[in-house]
Amino acid sequence: MKTTHTKQKKESEKTNYQERQTDKKTSLLYGSIAAVLIAISPYIFYLYTSFPETETMETWFFTFKSYGYKNLNDFAWLFTSKLVPILLLIVWFITCKHWWYHVILIPIAMYSFQLFTVINDDKQYIDEVEIYWMIPIMMVVVPIVYLIRIKLFDKLVLGIDLKKIEAELDEYDRKEKEAQNINELK
Repeated sequence: MKTTHTKQKKESEKTNYQERQTDKKTSLLYGSIAAVLIAISPYIFYLYTSFPETETMETWFFTFKSYGYKNLNDFAWLFTSKLVPILLLIVWFITCKHWWYHVILIPIAMYSFQLFTVINDDKQYIDEVEIYWMIPIMMVVVPIVYLIRIKLFDKLVLGIDLKKIEAELDEYDRKEKEAQNINELK
C-alpha cells in the first residue's frame, strides 16, 4: 500500500516538474521573441532609409508605389513611424502583468488608425481625425479598466469581498423567507 502511494506521489512530482519545465521553455521562447522585437525596432524604423526618393521601386517580386506621396522615402518614413510604436505597444500589452494593461489598447488603436491613414489613398487629413475614431474605443476600454480598478481597490485596500457580501445578503434573504413562511403557517 505504501509503495503504491509512493509511486503515485513520485509520478505526480515528475509530471509537475515536466509541466514546469514546459512552462519555462514556453516563457523563454515568448520572452526571447519579445526581446528580439524590442532590440530590432530601431532597425525596423530605419528601413525607410533604404527606399529611394522616387515614386516607384521595382523588385523581383513586386512593385512599391508611393501612394500619392512625394516619394517612397517619405511614405516609408511615415509608415515605419507608425508601425514601430504599434509593434512595441503590442509587445508591452502582451507582456504586461499590471491590472491596467487594457489601457494600452488605446494608443495601439490610435497608431493603427494613423497607419491606416498613411496607407489610405485619400490623404486629405493625416494624424488629425483619428481622435474621433478613438472615442468609441475609449468608451469601452476606460469603463472596463475603471471597474477592474474599483474591484481591486475594494478588495485589496478596503478589504471588501463582494462574494462574501453577496453570500451574506443571500443568507439574509433566506432567513427572511423562512420567517415569512413561519408567519404564514401560524
